[in-house]
Amino acid sequence: MEVVYKEKKRTKLFGLPLHFVTYRIGPDKINIQSGFLTIVEDDAYMYKVQDVRLTRSFLERVFCLGTVTCYTGDKTHPELKLIHIRKSSSIKDYLMEASEEARRKRRAMHILDGQEQKDVDEDDVEDEY
Repeated sequence: MEVVYKEKKRTKLFGLPLHFVTYRIGPDKINIQSGFLTIVEDDAYMYKVQDVRLTRSFLERVFCLGTVTCYTGDKTHPELKLIHIRKSSSIKDYLMEASEEARRKRRAMHILDGQEQKDVDEDDVEDEY
């Protein structure tokens, strides 16, 4: 996996990387590795990212940190948080662009829950799924 961004979770106070969580962001997927004795790795494909939110509390702004929340269509991680990371604004922008590009490559489209379409090809005949 080609890594574009690699960040560590930091403490809110002073922004020190004292946690054992590493975020790796590439053009195709997001990888979260956590743990010290037992290491757990979670992946989310970039084409499943539907929306991205940046949250910066007062202390996070003081220490140049932010929390990026990715809303995905993944069943195991519908809400993926990159907590207390540096370069949070540029990472959020990259995630938005990379997710659009990944969807374009795979020709994937996401349909939000509750917005079911009956006639996809607009021929006035309801399509069955």
